[in-house]
Amino acid sequence: MSMHIDPVTLAVVQNGLIQVCNEMDMAFQRAAFSPVISEAFDRSDGIYHRDNGELIAQGDLGLPIFMGTMQYGTRAVIERAKDVRPGDMYIANDPYLGGTHLMDVRFYRPFFYRGELFCWLANTGHWRDTGGAVPGGFSAQATDVEMEGLRLPPVKLVKEGKMDEEILAIVLSNIRTADQTIGDIKAQAAALSIGDKRLTALMDRYGRDTVEASIIELKRRAAQQMRAKIAQIPDGTYHGEAFLDSDGVVNEPLRISLELKIAGSEMHVDMSKSSPPCMGPMNCVIATTRSAVYIAMKHIFPDVPLNAGTFEPIHITDPEGTFLYAKYPRPVSGCAAEVSQRICEAMFATLANVIPDKLFAAPAGTSGNFALGGHDPVRNRNYVMYIFSGGGYGGWYAGDGISNGCSTIGISKTQPLEVMEQFYPILFEEYSLREGSGGAGKNRGGFGVNYRVRIRRGTAIASFVMDHGRVGPQGVQGGADGGPNTVIVRRQGQPDYFLPHFSKDQGLHMAEGDMVLVGTPGGGGFGDALERAPEQVRRDVALGYYTAEQVSKMYGVVVDAAGKAVDPEATSALRKRMGAATA
Repeated sequence: MSMHIDPVTLAVVQNGLIQVCNEMDMAFQRAAFSPVISEAFDRSDGIYHRDNGELIAQGDLGLPIFMGTMQYGTRAVIERAKDVRPGDMYIANDPYLGGTHLMDVRFYRPFFYRGELFCWLANTGHWRDTGGAVPGGFSAQATDVEMEGLRLPPVKLVKEGKMDEEILAIVLSNIRTADQTIGDIKAQAAALSIGDKRLTALMDRYGRDTVEASIIELKRRAAQQMRAKIAQIPDGTYHGEAFLDSDGVVNEPLRISLELKIAGSEMHVDMSKSSPPCMGPMNCVIATTRSAVYIAMKHIFPDVPLNAGTFEPIHITDPEGTFLYAKYPRPVSGCAAEVSQRICEAMFATLANVIPDKLFAAPAGTSGNFALGGHDPVRNRNYVMYIFSGGGYGGWYAGDGISNGCSTIGISKTQPLEVMEQFYPILFEEYSLREGSGGAGKNRGGFGVNYRVRIRRGTAIASFVMDHGRVGPQGVQGGADGGPNTVIVRRQGQPDYFLPHFSKDQGLHMAEGDMVLVGTPGGGGFGDALERAPEQVRRDVALGYYTAEQVSKMYGVVVDAAGKAVDPEATSALRKRMGAATA
């Protein structure tokens, strides 16, 4: 199609498409029953190409990890869908068909305009449970995907506007909280119905041909802009790496080995020398692996518009034979929330030495997945609570990292503690800044958080799939690593239990009065700590971020407990000695 689109119309259509997605997001969020969707926004809605599933638009507050995966999921539906009609809706969560983990359940709706298929509307929502060995699906010791829960290939759940009650019954029969999940299912379907109405109105106003031509032009311009950004990176081949604590089964680190080649305005990414497939659930499906690379580039160049064109200049070698290309039946519950963030970290660490004025040290890099499932004797019903938590961002060339930021792959926020205490029989006894966790540097990392949650009544089973417990997030340009993740399970009458895989374990039985204590990672430091201005170090001590003893070891600054300088000459002498020791 060749059609001239003036800049004003193009901008209006672009924002109209995004607004359609934003309204789907809002409808899903407001109608959902589960706090992880309604309060934490663990969901995303988008518009996808009718022929190949390519991303056309995604909501402003949709999870970044889904921007890449959902287009591969849509492609899998297109390849398998038969006799597609208006009002149909498909459900799928198969990780190997363009997904993430089983808890991220995707709905797909064909969009017809005046009787002709124009595109697909799709969304993803994190369901609090899809069956499996433990409540919440985060089975840290799973050795095949069946242990993680119910796996659904693309299935037509809604046929011409009417839900198939038999398929719904199969789905709900495999979920621990079926009575609560049905509300999320209807909210997810309703969001796509809203999208259908809003997109119809947009096309009625501007016409099919104008919208189609705008989509083509927006894709072309996004590719052009990403190429211009890549061209700012000096040509060359660069190497970096990142490590995961373990796979939850074998207590050994998993390595992501990254080779990044810049050739003009094209980027080539190769991770084929990474660790082989693992036994536990830290394998990563290829859709998530690719999406993680896209996310990293959007973090580095955030002003590039988001659609399929954004990804065109980024060429990713499929890392066959590694844990970053999971195939059935490898377990994958940690892929989206954990492995993807370590891929981003490898990208950041690699490019921080090439374009430091656009980069930052590693952020916390874990979603801190904590699932608690049990029975509430007062309400006489089962529950599954899912918590993810924030951590420190890395320092950057112009300043310190922020504290308690969301994960690298999400825009989600921590659910309000008061809401979780209303929904579940638990009590948060602490939620505080994790002082001392930010990595030292000319610009220090931000701080993680500490939280302590107690079981108020009944019994429950706790499971954890977190990471960055063996080592903290990487510092760059001479900065120190951030503080690592910590988890303690405190059961009455027993010694404190420390997870054998640092931040991964499953099936821990808990009773009234028992507690879980979590400390999330701080961000890495940026630049040599000895270049940090002494007045900034003194301020950190005065605010309680570090102790006087910590800053003496980290920064070579001598202060008292209130952060006041004890002897400027002592600081000067100590810094000289530290500098000589590291020279």
